[in-house]
Amino acid sequence: MHRTGRTIRFIWALTFTLLLAPLSSRLGAAEHRTETNLLYRTGDLTDAMRERCRLDVHYPVGASNAVIVLWWHGGGLTGGNREIPRQLQNRGLIVVAPSYRLSPQAKAPAYLEDAAAAVAWTYANLPKYGGSSKLVFLSGHSAGGYLAAMVGLDKRWLAPHGLDPNQLAGLVPFSPQAITHFTIRAERGIADTTPVIDDMAPVHHVRKDAPPLLLITGDRELELLGRYEENAYFWRMMQLVGHPDTHLHELGGFSHGQMPEPAFPLLLKFIQTHTPKPGR
Repeated sequence: MHRTGRTIRFIWALTFTLLLAPLSSRLGAAEHRTETNLLYRTGDLTDAMRERCRLDVHYPVGASNAVIVLWWHGGGLTGGNREIPRQLQNRGLIVVAPSYRLSPQAKAPAYLEDAAAAVAWTYANLPKYGGSSKLVFLSGHSAGGYLAAMVGLDKRWLAPHGLDPNQLAGLVPFSPQAITHFTIRAERGIADTTPVIDDMAPVHHVRKDAPPLLLITGDRELELLGRYEENAYFWRMMQLVGHPDTHLHELGGFSHGQMPEPAFPLLLKFIQTHTPKPGR
């Protein structure tokens, strides 16, 4: 179902409170800890890998079969650093927040290789933090959403780690590029007003058997160049291939930078919907 939210901000503030209150009371009581600056790549590493291929983990102490959210930061694949969003803290979730190599020091597909390595590290370390291998969700904002979508749809990135993206519980990219990312186009000398859909575009990898997918963007008139329309096309192509669980939300009144705040309740609701109830 195509769901477009043309909603003003005070309504979203109320929605945020109503959606998160049950989660806080049910999941927020446990003690939470954070481990930082963990290296997630191994082997023969470059200086850039040693610097950028690190992550932070926020987790509930003594958890069992907990939900895991991998959250990649935005910044156009050229900037930014990892963060654990406050909206995901102290809610009974294991939140894994990786950094990754950036352009122009690194070129495509380095950031996708890093994103896949962070997913592989997460699966390998689930027992340590009490996470469930059946409840791993990928998310992130902007460039981070692009990484989440690509790793969750294009099977070639996880394959070297012995993983299949169909193992994932769901994908929730916030305002991702659905066509080939503009930084990758810039690396090739292609203008950002020249749309490209090739194997570096999430929409190139639409498939019926993909994990559940929630696409969220800001207002089409306030977003970055064509971002809502890219995601609307992404949604349509997933419908045409017969994917049973793809949804699209447009957050009216919110720009690209503003849209994460009202998007987090949608992510948490999506997680609730796709998490089996105890005893089932």
